[in-house]
Amino acid sequence: MKPSKWPALTRHGDLVWGECQGSGANPYRTVFDNSNAGYKCTCPSRKYPCKHVLALMWMYVEDPAPFADGETPQWVNDWSGRRRNSSGSAPGTSDKKSVSKAGKSLAVAQQTEENKPLDPKAETRRKAAAEKRAKATRKSIAAGIDELQQWIDDQIRGGLSAFLSDPNARCRTIAARLVDAKAQAMASRLDELPSRLMQVSGDRRLDLLIQELGRIVLICRAWKANQDDAELTRLVGSSETRDSILELKGATRLAAIWEVVGEQVTTRRDGLVSQATWLMNLGEGIRFALLLDFFPASLGKRSSTFAVGERFEAELAFYPARRPIRAVIAERKPGDPAKAVDETPWPVATTPPLESYRETLRSAPWMDTVPLLFPSGRIAQADARYWWQSDDGSLALPIAGKPAKQIAGVAMHQTIALWDGLTLTLLASQSDWGSLSHGE
Repeated sequence: MKPSKWPALTRHGDLVWGECQGSGANPYRTVFDNSNAGYKCTCPSRKYPCKHVLALMWMYVEDPAPFADGETPQWVNDWSGRRRNSSGSAPGTSDKKSVSKAGKSLAVAQQTEENKPLDPKAETRRKAAAEKRAKATRKSIAAGIDELQQWIDDQIRGGLSAFLSDPNARCRTIAARLVDAKAQAMASRLDELPSRLMQVSGDRRLDLLIQELGRIVLICRAWKANQDDAELTRLVGSSETRDSILELKGATRLAAIWEVVGEQVTTRRDGLVSQATWLMNLGEGIRFALLLDFFPASLGKRSSTFAVGERFEAELAFYPARRPIRAVIAERKPGDPAKAVDETPWPVATTPPLESYRETLRSAPWMDTVPLLFPSGRIAQADARYWWQSDDGSLALPIAGKPAKQIAGVAMHQTIALWDGLTLTLLASQSDWGSLSHGE
């Protein structure tokens, strides 16, 4: 997160605070207590701590000089006054006398916490407060979704050609409103739409815009019909954490041999880098999986955890979805040279690729891209466009971007690609030359 987004950084004693300008109309207020790592942020993120808290802590540790001494504002006093310090010391101060003579011990602290009896009344109050917050969040998101649908109606009424003349300003306005309404995921989707439109040629932008607005309408209507659905909540509000997926009872899990078939790294407009790693199951069960990670662009380029073509054995836990695809690694088995992992062949596609795509959309019509396994084919060029064409001539699909010239016309026994309904994004292929990676 860029320091320029923090116009004023202040501290007083152990309290450190600042205001970060996000995508909403009002800046997020962030504070942390350096004596015991307590923190608070007014952003709608469900991640604790959120990226604003982590950024503030990081900047303070790296260089405390920009943090000027100042009087504690009322909102910081209100937060510190509500906190409960078990040692009885004032918020923002450390109480060294409260440390046991035996020294700090994590095991002792955990044991004390485990042995502490639960207060039934406190637990009831906690659950009631959580339900109240969830209800208020759903109400806020519903209001934002209503406004979004009205916004889409206005764009169509005014003409989508006019929208394409200035997509940045239009999307920024509604994205900021959705952030305020706690529909963070949908806000990010709208915020990224202009850059997606600029990545395609001018004659395709209108098709992509119509397609994307249609998907957004489907998501909005589906969420309003079932506001407790985990997949739809992820698409509208915020995503579950990795730990919550691993602890989720009934989550789909699959142990298999996986091959890394592609990686996509994208810098988003909110300052985060999205790192998508695509895996293919070489055995039975769910064919493809997506590992998705985010990190601040300010940290610079980060080395990949996996290499395209790498194979490993692991159990994956999938996010709840009608068509499970996004996953986290629950357990990775150590490599065993005695096992012929590298000799396992690619699976054979038994269903025509576009039929698999249609089956996916029947259950989850809002999916942006669907990974597919294609039969033997070649890359052909027609004027300035490139196409993937099956050897039997029954299928020809346009390719996004410009593939390497040296692979044009090469016989590809099988190909893995992402299909979004308009173009193919090639990931990997098997050829007489061996495995081919189509990534950058």
